[in-house]
Amino acid sequence: MKAPFTLGVVGHFGLAVRNPKKSAKWFESALGLKKEFEFGNGVAIGNDNVTIALFKGKPSPETIDHMSFHLPDMATLRKALAHLKSVEANIEDPGDEIGPEGPGSPHMGLWFHDPDGYRWELSVQGAK
Repeated sequence: MKAPFTLGVVGHFGLAVRNPKKSAKWFESALGLKKEFEFGNGVAIGNDNVTIALFKGKPSPETIDHMSFHLPDMATLRKALAHLKSVEANIEDPGDEIGPEGPGSPHMGLWFHDPDGYRWELSVQGAK
């Protein structure tokens, strides 16, 4: 049965982190997200496309393989890589950071980890 709706922009998702305020500062610096508000045991950060609710808890990066965000073009992806290096993000595949999302994929991406170990991807669709 077809769902009678189409998902839109990500409203929000929550991640358990050791220190919400410290993690929020990392996301502000590394990904340009802004603090939206604080709540009982955490901080919400985001932009027009997504909100991430960082709540105090035991990080569990193994619960999701990664979260991917699309960028508009390869020039922006290369700028993102330079920026992530400048903030000393834990980038995968040093020296060969940008590559296909998978064998034969036309989509290019780069992968990195936040201080709590969650894996993130920035990608350009159809960037072959």
